Amino acid sequence: MFQYAAGRALAAKFDAGLVLDILDYAHDTLRHYELNRLCVQCQIYTENAPKYLPRRPGRLQKLFVRLSGRRPRAVYWETGFSYNAAFETLRPPVYLDGYWQSERYFCDIADILRREFSPAALPSAANAALLERIRADAGAVSLHVRRGDYVSNPVTAAYHGACSLEYYRRAVDHVAGRVTAPHFYLFSDDPDWVRENLRLAHPCTVVDGNADDGAADMALMRACAHHVVANSSFSWWGAWLGENPEKIVVAPRHWFREPKDTRDLIPSQWIAL
Repeated sequence: MFQYAAGRALAAKFDAGLVLDILDYAHDTLRHYELNRLCVQCQIYTENAPKYLPRRPGRLQKLFVRLSGRRPRAVYWETGFSYNAAFETLRPPVYLDGYWQSERYFCDIADILRREFSPAALPSAANAALLERIRADAGAVSLHVRRGDYVSNPVTAAYHGACSLEYYRRAVDHVAGRVTAPHFYLFSDDPDWVRENLRLAHPCTVVDGNADDGAADMALMRACAHHVVANSSFSWWGAWLGENPEKIVVAPRHWFREPKDTRDLIPSQWIAL
């Protein structure tokens, strides 16, 4: 979603087309392409890997922005985790390789992204009922617990690592001290672990009916008035897409196991704990 957002911002700036190169997902055993579940405005590159573009082995190649069907004339590689102002000098056609994990790349098209990151399909009856309930609750707080490969995959666990229970306790206390009658809606790829381990002294609802539909969960998350996010881009977007102008968002200060400059990742209005 970060990659799409950055490319979409550049495309919108020049009224250009956006093309996603998702060829390497065929070899990715941890995740699969899901932007087609949202109302995104792009094409999918389906040809063989373009020989005129250098591709980094082992990296998912991301997207390119083009005008009038022209081939990319340049590749722009992300040079670091923080925002790079050189992005503003780019002109299509260009091939973007990176993650672009900062709202500074795309905050100018926030309204466009909130529309295009909406689910393409109508919600199920159960999700529609829960969505109505969340929207009617001024104290609704989404809380996301990311486990999955953060726990089971040694490489990912060493790089990211799951947020601690202590982080969630502090985050819940922070929100509960500022929100009247908070109700926490708990989202996770391991809801059973959440039920057994995350005991909160506030009303809670474990949302567990969308194991294979991340778009449905994100639609519920963004409808909440406030948010507690994990060190995960999934809940980052669930919080960022939320439209409550007075939303409280708590995020982990340490996004990775090893120190990394995340000052451009966590928006200035959010609380880092």
